[in-house]
Amino acid sequence: MTTFTALTTMMGKPAAEAMSNAMENMDPAPTGVGVFEVEDDSGLWEVGGYFEDAPDEASLALLAATFGAKPFVVSEVPETDWVAHVKRELPPVEAGRFFVYGSHDAAELPEGRVGLLIDAAMAFGTGHHGTTLGCLRAFDRLLNDGEVFEDVADVGCGTAVLAIAAARTTDAKVIASDIDPVAVDVAEANMAANGMAGAVTCVTAAGFEDGALAEAAPFDLIFANILKGPLIMLAPDMATNAKPGGFAILSGLLNEQADEIIGVYARNGYNLVHHDQIGDWSTLTLRKET
Repeated sequence: MTTFTALTTMMGKPAAEAMSNAMENMDPAPTGVGVFEVEDDSGLWEVGGYFEDAPDEASLALLAATFGAKPFVVSEVPETDWVAHVKRELPPVEAGRFFVYGSHDAAELPEGRVGLLIDAAMAFGTGHHGTTLGCLRAFDRLLNDGEVFEDVADVGCGTAVLAIAAARTTDAKVIASDIDPVAVDVAEANMAANGMAGAVTCVTAAGFEDGALAEAAPFDLIFANILKGPLIMLAPDMATNAKPGGFAILSGLLNEQADEIIGVYARNGYNLVHHDQIGDWSTLTLRKET
């Protein structure tokens, strides 16, 4: 079945949310509407809708004019064999000792590597994106340097691939948290798929506010593969909940955003250890002052 998308951009979150509410009342109504911030510090927001039938372009034009948005771009999305798409587009990923693969590539796991079974899901983090890959490489380097970890947190865990990697390679107590309960469900399913049910505590939480995180702190390793804004807001709590000499591996950052994050964390007692770049994306390894 062919579906249609209608996408536009506009300035500011309130206007974008008002636009999305108006789109839901269109006739024919969209099957879904999404509002997303464009992560380039431009202040732009993207509003998009999915339609089973071609949307009424006159109605879209009126909406765009009413809310000060750019004209909608309407596209036809052909039916896709998503299983074949995943097999083609998500080959296994190697990151040092780690081998991230989907269930369709289970036979490809090399001997002696740490396998992380992560199928494409609603939560972010299959290992293919430069941010997740960068975090795995940074963690692998710390292990190669002989670092030992007892308490690990994966904040904004998504699929929990980083938490699984930590639980597979250390004797640490590992906790994974995400603000999205769907991501937490995906994380728990991935633990089970990797034969590690119960090995990691998974909680729905914003930052370090959850009681389980507070009880598990302080940490000698914190993963935070999120976005620039949340990383800045979390900096004081990251410092408070880290052991002296503990590490933070941060990503979700464009290369041009890295210096600002380095500065923010320096003011909160962290020193830069490594700055890795994969394409447009940066991963920072930081260490808290003793």
